[in-house]
Amino acid sequence: METRLLRIGELAKRTGTPVETVRYYEREGLLPRPARSEGNYRLYDAGHAERLQLIRRCRSLDMTLDEIRSLLGFRDAPEENCEAVNSLLDRHIGHVADRIRELQELERELRALRGLCRSAQARKDCAILQKLEKGDAGVPSNLGSHHGGCH
Repeated sequence: METRLLRIGELAKRTGTPVETVRYYEREGLLPRPARSEGNYRLYDAGHAERLQLIRRCRSLDMTLDEIRSLLGFRDAPEENCEAVNSLLDRHIGHVADRIRELQELERELRALRGLCRSAQARKDCAILQKLEKGDAGVPSNLGSHHGGCH
């Protein structure tokens, strides 16, 4: 059975990946270098497409390139124990949980900041801008309890 080779544009379209992203993954060593045609076009096979789909799925899970590189290494050693894959995923879950906590804190700070100004006022009287211009690192939670307009 003959394997059809794809040019980079065809691979990009088939996988929903921008051409520049395909090139980037090649430069980063996530995708193996493809064969070249006589005209020096990149020629990708089904293995490239499968690997690119895996990379894209990992990126959609917010995995770093290093995490993906590790997973691809595990994938390329099918007889090895998968405990390292489990450990990598456990660490990634921990990072995601940390980021969720950080984002929740950011949301609380933004809501407190937004609570400083309940109605439109002249810019010179905007408590939000005044607070931001002071360069305060965070907005104390008690500042969000003000229900009046900007002052």
